[in-house]
Amino acid sequence: MSQVTIIHNPRCSKSRQTLALLEENGITPNVIEYLKTPLSLDEITSVFKKLNVESVRHMMRTKETEYKEAKLMDADVDDHALLQAMVTTPKLIERPIVINGDHARIGRPPENVLEII
Repeated sequence: MSQVTIIHNPRCSKSRQTLALLEENGITPNVIEYLKTPLSLDEITSVFKKLNVESVRHMMRTKETEYKEAKLMDADVDDHALLQAMVTTPKLIERPIVINGDHARIGRPPENVLEII
């Protein structure tokens, strides 16, 4: 079995619940506190591909002030610009994200991650 990783914010209740769910299932994941250790552009791009969602916006916190202030909702903002925004402003990354091999899921609700463990 590959190493399971969680992109985690300990201040977020869904993130804490997802981590607890992994541990209840006997998994001790590699924990990345992305606000302390921001992801690189290559890392965030890799996570996006593993999530298998149709839009980068699906992995973003679109209600954050920073999202609105940067006008990231505009249709002409391309995926590269959105990914770069998550690199420079990690707060924009939806959380938690669990990665297992070539697959990833957003833990909202936490049970979503059970599909890939």
